[in-house]
Amino acid sequence: MSDHQDDPLSPGPPGAGPPPPYEGGPPPWTGAPPGPPTAAPNLPGPPGPPPVAPTPPPVPPGAPPTAPIDRFYSAWQRRTQTDYIFNFWTALGWTLLTLGIYGFYVFYQLVRRMRDHNARRLELYDATLAFAWQESSRRGLQHELTPSFERAAAHVAVLRRMTADFRDPVIWVLLSVVTSGLAHIVAFVLLDKDLIGHDRAEVGVDYELALIFGRLGFQVPAPDTQRVKAPDNYVGRIVALIVSFGVYGLWWFYNQMDVPNRHFQANWYQEDALAAAVQALR
Repeated sequence: MSDHQDDPLSPGPPGAGPPPPYEGGPPPWTGAPPGPPTAAPNLPGPPGPPPVAPTPPPVPPGAPPTAPIDRFYSAWQRRTQTDYIFNFWTALGWTLLTLGIYGFYVFYQLVRRMRDHNARRLELYDATLAFAWQESSRRGLQHELTPSFERAAAHVAVLRRMTADFRDPVIWVLLSVVTSGLAHIVAFVLLDKDLIGHDRAEVGVDYELALIFGRLGFQVPAPDTQRVKAPDNYVGRIVALIVSFGVYGLWWFYNQMDVPNRHFQANWYQEDALAAAVQALR
């Protein structure tokens, strides 16, 4: 038998009819005939290296905190800038020579010096207490002196609240111009109250500082607890101003210059004693 007859799928000799139906096993495929080869599925490849995080910008180094002793000396030395000392007769002379214009400068300084003096004293007390706290910690006296520090901090908080009061000298001068000097009366009342509250808080801090530095081995003079002035008789002053047709205002101006002058000078004496104590303990 020829090879064509052995192969049932062979077409057969020429002239022969169609090949008999295929009777062998199942065809080599099922269903539709295979189409053209398809592309390989898009499978994920091996993981790559992790993304590199961006480098954060460099952080500029902040200024180191100022040491309490340096803050103390800075506040101590600024008193020539904040604690303006008036000479009444000089101020009056320049006011008369300038037909009253210099009087607005005097009023500006009256408001400005009390505001700046309070801010400077607040910084000085903060620095002094911070220095004393460090020194008491070094000597193991923090627990014993904590009550004094807490009482002093309460008085300092009064001074800190006062820095938020409306005492912008430029605004007060403008109000004086607009109100033809009536703002002077309001300002003088407020400045007198400021001085009383300020001095009362200072006496409290000075008393506690005398106890603290005494325990640290250096004597600081205790404050005079009777130095806080009584409030002015505001109604009586206003009546005197009206009755005298404004002449009493000169005396009121003198009081507004002289009383804070003496307050500043008393503060300087106490500050110098603190400076000597700080210098001895550093």
